[in-house]
Amino acid sequence: MANIKVGCETYTWQMPGEAYKGKLGHIMNIAKQAGFRGIEPETSFFGDLSDPIKMKDKLAEHGLELAALCHVEDWRHKKETDQEKKNADKWIEYLKHFPDCIYLLVQMPGSDRSDLVERQKNLLTCVNDAAQRAADRGITSSYHPNSPSGSVYRTEDDYKILLEGLNNKYIGYTPDVGHMAKGGMDPLSIIKEYRSLINLVHYKDMHADGSWAQTGDGVIDFRSITEYLVDTDYNGWIIMEDECDEAITDPDGVTLKDGIFINNKIAPLL
Repeated sequence: MANIKVGCETYTWQMPGEAYKGKLGHIMNIAKQAGFRGIEPETSFFGDLSDPIKMKDKLAEHGLELAALCHVEDWRHKKETDQEKKNADKWIEYLKHFPDCIYLLVQMPGSDRSDLVERQKNLLTCVNDAAQRAADRGITSSYHPNSPSGSVYRTEDDYKILLEGLNNKYIGYTPDVGHMAKGGMDPLSIIKEYRSLINLVHYKDMHADGSWAQTGDGVIDFRSITEYLVDTDYNGWIIMEDECDEAITDPDGVTLKDGIFINNKIAPLL
């Protein structure tokens, strides 16, 4: 039987620039108002909540869970740089305080797709190594591909390399339905093909022209995707990560609208 919870990501508040960095308390307040059960913050937002005890207290204050921790790096070299490894080990240690939280690895897109084969191989080596160290400490990891033009895993052919190259003994896969659509894929088809690897799911919406949409206003078939997850007994989080243009000036309002969409369209399916 499926056990699905819905949370939100902090990227919506990253779109205005630096205005919300270090303001996770504010973000949690909006997430709670919107009806989300948890958050997935990117590490640059943590501020003084880089202290796990303070994070626990702040989550409890807002009645939220730490669904996932999003860690972004370049991972361009044949192995993790000393700084990349230091950063990863810091967050792995942090997550010992949150054993049910997913350690989500995301690569920072480059400026282009030059040296593609080498960069794809290097990314896999780095994230597999980090995930193995996390697993050794009881932490569950997942990898989230994205779709900017400089992403090394953005098309269906790329995904075959990625999802056959992730060491599924240590790391799972986070399908982002918007990024898959942006890369020319049918999100539900990819989710079905790689269902056994999925341990976290990201929702965002896209217009037919490829621009990001307020969730529910675009072309993504959230109903069919959600029904499939339920039918296949998915047990985990769905994370909203709205990137519509409105978030640049009003991330709070966008998130509150997402909460209405979840309550009206997604929650009844769960």
